[in-house]
Amino acid sequence: MAKKKITREKIINAFLFCAFDKSAGATSLADIADYLEIKKASLYNHFDSKEEMYSASLEYCRNFLEETKFLPDSLLNERTFTAYSLEEIFSSLIKNYIHIYEAEPLFQIYTFIHTEQYFNKTASEIADAERAKIEYSVSQIILAYCSQKKKELSPIDVDCAVRWYTSALMNQIDMYITNKKEIVRQNPECGVGSLFALPTDEEALNRIYSLSSNYIRLLERD
Repeated sequence: MAKKKITREKIINAFLFCAFDKSAGATSLADIADYLEIKKASLYNHFDSKEEMYSASLEYCRNFLEETKFLPDSLLNERTFTAYSLEEIFSSLIKNYIHIYEAEPLFQIYTFIHTEQYFNKTASEIADAERAKIEYSVSQIILAYCSQKKKELSPIDVDCAVRWYTSALMNQIDMYITNKKEIVRQNPECGVGSLFALPTDEEALNRIYSLSSNYIRLLERD
């Protein structure tokens, strides 16, 4: 039988999958080895301890999240705001962002970081960086919209709008992902992988769109 090729990245992903199912604290090296179908001792060829693996997983998540984008590079141009309303733009961005996080391994990464942020400083910094990225994207959209629509908002109004909208959006996304995770927790026999065969919860998405649209309408009012 050919020897399995195990890399640090495969081990990290196995750790994230196990942490998704059991929590990072409850996940043991034996769990990870069982998931990879290797001997526990093989893990020590790549990591000296679970603590080292945990730290490496945080850095892996940081690098992965830095590559994800809430705001596509091509969005901010004149034609965007001529062809679409602000509501439509944000609804499209929300849909794309959630779909990204419904796929592997970002679903596990999001769950890991947003759970560990309450116990680990690095995880908290990564979560804050993700929030800051969305805040920046939202601010760029609002500023571009105001510029192209000749609408004036004070810096304070823009700042408040960005912070409130981002906070509300992140809260809704947290709820959406938590609910999807509970589907697996309540049906352990189906396994983690089956989560990704589930369709997007369109009803939950529509509620997020509705909340987003209500706020955008307030922002657009003179």
